[in-house]
Amino acid sequence: MSHAPSSQSPAPIAGAPAPLPPSEPGSLHALVLQSLDDDQAQDIVSIPLEGKTAIADHMVIASGRSTRQVAAMAQKLAERIKHAGFGHARIEGLPAADWVLIDAGDVVVHVFRPEVRSFYNLERMWAFGDAPPVASA
Repeated sequence: MSHAPSSQSPAPIAGAPAPLPPSEPGSLHALVLQSLDDDQAQDIVSIPLEGKTAIADHMVIASGRSTRQVAAMAQKLAERIKHAGFGHARIEGLPAADWVLIDAGDVVVHVFRPEVRSFYNLERMWAFGDAPPVASA
């Protein structure tokens, strides 16, 4: 019996994180997705808003496991946005850190505790069913 390597790519592993959506390298959107992934955000969803609203080009939604993680991810993301030269991101909701909004201009980011995210269900409101999760840490 020969065990020669297969030329086919391996099948995806059940339960493995989905790949991040395509975004232009060096873009604000790519920076946001990478930062959240680096900080072990859970259930990252990116919703394209172009053509739906003028508030931003993308809405990114993610969860943290605790208020401490939500606050830390939001603060680190705002710092990374500033250091990368994308300007000063506005942050709302840090004192409670149940739901933190980071307004970076072309990308609006919502970081939730899981229970709060389930309650508000922004994905359903904005995606109209067309934005599956893109990564889980």
